[in-house]
Amino acid sequence: MPVAPVILSLPIADRSVSYRFYRDGLGLDAVGEPADDGLPEPLQFVVNDGLRLMLVPTGGFGWVIGPREVAPRGQSECLLGLSADSTEEADAIVERARAAGGEVVTEPKTQPWGYAGVVADPDGHLWMVSA
Repeated sequence: MPVAPVILSLPIADRSVSYRFYRDGLGLDAVGEPADDGLPEPLQFVVNDGLRLMLVPTGGFGWVIGPREVAPRGQSECLLGLSADSTEEADAIVERARAAGGEVVTEPKTQPWGYAGVVADPDGHLWMVSA
């Protein structure tokens, strides 16, 4: 598997739940060889040619970051962005994310900076979908 120049890693509680959200909700493609649970290990998704998203179980994430604490659900230190080609596509992504177990934090609407909505994944990580 080729290495992407940038890999964004997020802690997750449940591999299967997160896999379904990112595949079905945000429409990302998973890469890698299947593990015993049938999901790629490590669990990575292609965002674009230069960026991969890696989802790491919270215990393993804590092992990687050492003495630092994993932020509890609901505490966000970053907002991830996903671009859509139109307001209709943005609405569709938000609805797919909701159906795949995401929580719509802000319904898509016209904002001062453009059209956008915010969805939390099953672990509380925030994604702004904008057009």
